[in-house]
Amino acid sequence: MPSARSRRPGLLGTVARTAVISGTAQATSKIVNRRARSRWEQGSPTAETTPPEISAAEIPAAAPAGGDQLADQLSRLAELRISGVLTDEEFAAAKARLLT
Repeated sequence: MPSARSRRPGLLGTVARTAVISGTAQATSKIVNRRARSRWEQGSPTAETTPPEISAAEIPAAAPAGGDQLADQLSRLAELRISGVLTDEEFAAAKARLLT
């Protein structure tokens, strides 16, 4: 019979996952606010189609993660790249940081 420990993450795993989610939410919030501010300042309709500039240094560094958490973080990075928030170079740099 499997123990409760094998079915749920421990306290440390939960704290690490919360920190990653919080960091991702904060980074996303900053990007959205920056994009909205630039659109408001420019007042141009073409600003909606151009992705914001973000450097790999602005992406929060993730805590060392287990297999599931690492996969979640890589999925989030892939979603940011697909949505145009990250360039291919920024995605590669952030992915390399996660994998080291």
